[in-house]
Amino acid sequence: MTKVVLVSTSATSLQGHDTGLWIEELAAPYYEFKKAGYEIVIASPAGGPIPIDKNSMGDGFFTDAAKQFMHDGEAVGQLCHSTKLDSIDFASVDAIFCCGGHGTCVDFHDNATLKSAIETMYAADKVVSAVCHGPMALPQCNKPDGTPLVQGKVVAAFKDSEEVAVALQDKVPFMLESKMKELGAKYECADDWHSKCAVDGKLVTGQNPQSSEACAAAVISLLS
Repeated sequence: MTKVVLVSTSATSLQGHDTGLWIEELAAPYYEFKKAGYEIVIASPAGGPIPIDKNSMGDGFFTDAAKQFMHDGEAVGQLCHSTKLDSIDFASVDAIFCCGGHGTCVDFHDNATLKSAIETMYAADKVVSAVCHGPMALPQCNKPDGTPLVQGKVVAAFKDSEEVAVALQDKVPFMLESKMKELGAKYECADDWHSKCAVDGKLVTGQNPQSSEACAAAVISLLS
């Protein structure tokens, strides 16, 4: 059975700003992968309960998939008892999907376990995917030749203008669009808050919460 690991943040606060997982970015791919018949592991750096950013359950953001997830005992059970990232043998995994939420700005961008997992998957020509702030995990990663993983790759990630729109530009460790360009990635985007999914080989990246389903579909396409 095809095995996918959905990686969420364990962080509850970004420099005093209450945060966590943006629930839609886990819920939408969870159900797409479930429909595809995949084995799904929900993982996080610390393991155990995953914090949810309350804003992701606000008007206009609390999507049908997110609502379904929060009323799904099995799904919530996995969310409350997530697998610790360093306990997973990524040799047995077919795809990794890094979900967003500003919590990733705390525990994704400088995380040796996540870096190793992504580099292992990439080197084995397996699917590496990330949406919105999930790509916070990518700048630290290198290709087997030691160059930045995103260098020369077409990528999408949370736009600088979107970061400014949510007024967290001074709290994040770096702005994703700027960082991707600095590392030599071919950054692509849609208008703010519109879906954009970039696929380059087995690397799948999405711009924002609106891009979650498109990213999940791209992952399924690569695994089919």
